[in-house]
Amino acid sequence: MNIKELAKKLQNVKLTSGHRACSGCGFPQIVRAVLAATDDQIVASCATGCLEVTSTIYPFTAWNIPFIHNAFENSAATIAGVETAFKSLKKQGKIKKEIKFVAFGGDGGTYDIGLQSLSGALERGHKFVYVLYDNEAYMNTGIQRSSATPYGAATTTTPAGKVHPGKEQFRKDITKIVVAHNIPYIAQASVSNLMDLTMKAEKAFKADGPAFLNVLQPCTLGWRYPSDQTIKMAKMAVDCNFWPLYEVENGVYKLNYKPSNPIPIADYMKPQGRFNHLFKPENKWILNKIQKHTDEEWEKLLRLCGEN
Repeated sequence: MNIKELAKKLQNVKLTSGHRACSGCGFPQIVRAVLAATDDQIVASCATGCLEVTSTIYPFTAWNIPFIHNAFENSAATIAGVETAFKSLKKQGKIKKEIKFVAFGGDGGTYDIGLQSLSGALERGHKFVYVLYDNEAYMNTGIQRSSATPYGAATTTTPAGKVHPGKEQFRKDITKIVVAHNIPYIAQASVSNLMDLTMKAEKAFKADGPAFLNVLQPCTLGWRYPSDQTIKMAKMAVDCNFWPLYEVENGVYKLNYKPSNPIPIADYMKPQGRFNHLFKPENKWILNKIQKHTDEEWEKLLRLCGEN
């Protein structure tokens, strides 16, 4: 699909305007790009979170497809049940057309409380696409830290002060955890590159089994940056190698983008209020630690992708 085809498909809106997402939020673009990646009918499940509460406040909905609101922890389990019912009805001859299935969840409902549900659905081999819109904290309930929250970030449950400099653990690598399930297709993407995201969503919907997309979605409220800078923040995350764009297809790693001149991770962090405290002289060691960790993880990925 080229950019003109994508633009045309995005006009056939499966998620309408009129939702109540924050100004500058990236998930509407993510959802529309993913849903535009297939011409088949789609059924979606969605965990409780920012996407759900802003798009389905009763009695209104922004969804133009069949949509199921789930509890925080069971978006994957719900869509797995729907996919199983579909297979049964198709076997009985009661359904003839092709239907695709997609589950949406934020990082809280995926990295943490929904990991068990996701892991089970992947292991059982249900044919669906799981889309994680990753904003790196429990944004919907008050900006609490999750296991997706980066090292050093200030949240309401890891406030930066004299004793603790924000979160003191590196984020969980959920993408590689999913890779360990040996499913057909896994990818990391960013809202800053919708062509890359749509290409990966097309592959995900065509996969013969479960597929997983982890999409970075900066949060203007929780990350504390101006609302017109979301795409810039997402692009900087890629350009400093904090958020690599890659895919794993049938176990084979492929790097989709390699910055020719990576920027320091401090340049990416400085515009974000959640990292303000790290730029005090006494916290320079934390920035150095984060840069070292980012460089090491990047080198590991290059080796997996056969780039070294």
